Amino acid sequence: MILLQAPSRFLLQILLNRVQNPDKLVELDCHSVEFDDVRYHIQFSPKSPQFMLLSVSLPTPPPETIFFSGLPFRAIEAVKAAYGAVVQFLDPPKDGFNLTMKINLTKLPSDEEKQHRFLVKLASVREVVLGAPLRVILKHLASRTVAPDVDRLVALVHRPKESFFVVPQADKVTLIYPMRFKDPIDIVLATSFLQEFVEARRTTGMNNAPLCQWSASPPLELRGAPAQALIANAGFVTFVIFSRHVEGRKLDRTVWSLLTFHAYVSYHVKCSEGFMHTRMRRRVESLIQALDRAKPESDKSKRTALARSFKRLNLKDGRRNSS
Repeated sequence: MILLQAPSRFLLQILLNRVQNPDKLVELDCHSVEFDDVRYHIQFSPKSPQFMLLSVSLPTPPPETIFFSGLPFRAIEAVKAAYGAVVQFLDPPKDGFNLTMKINLTKLPSDEEKQHRFLVKLASVREVVLGAPLRVILKHLASRTVAPDVDRLVALVHRPKESFFVVPQADKVTLIYPMRFKDPIDIVLATSFLQEFVEARRTTGMNNAPLCQWSASPPLELRGAPAQALIANAGFVTFVIFSRHVEGRKLDRTVWSLLTFHAYVSYHVKCSEGFMHTRMRRRVESLIQALDRAKPESDKSKRTALARSFKRLNLKDGRRNSS
């Protein structure tokens, strides 16, 4: 199974090209769209070669989520902590975007290895911004506390007009995903995939993985959530995260994996559907080949065979055969 990568390849490649070719002053104006409708707009002008503008558009949040000035709570603090003085905010951001950052290329680390790590972090701006609330909750879990300004049930956006829910506690954090799909085939495949996903947790060697459950109806933890947020045609998936899952460097990977869980499932559902279509086409082709081999000879060959069977013999042929 594949794990989606946090750095955007589009952003990382542009940033690396710009930093590695400082003398190539070419005007740049690029747009990119990632999964779950996350959009990027990066700009560079030769008139200001030390700066780049990066704008980010996030998925449209549903009513139950809490956004401040178009961003999830603690997002601004997370961006400042991640990028420091290298990045400045434009207020207001560019039209159609939730966040616009002005990147000062002269303030990048001078060491090549540190510089590359920083650019990778900059290309992971989606994780920094959208994952900020979840990171705060899981950081407090590592210290076995609950953030003072966090509600009992927190809704976090991860897809356009869709959210997943977090129940923070001092000893564990419970995450619940209402799984929704538009295509009826995807619904069937996703339901089967998620049930197998839960069963895989019980296999040998998975004892340290987070607890995972699937149910067709909303879990009890979602009492009090809006009714429209509890509609899920592929059921509900529940993860229970303990402090051991967020220790040290595990935190970044855990945040990203939980933030993109629906995209992870969607990817494998589409792969399964494509695999089955390929198998079906191969099966049809093999049946067609079998039918072609089973066809009788053509009419022409039949006529030729009949003509040869009823060929009239002359006298010389009769004498030759008799001798």
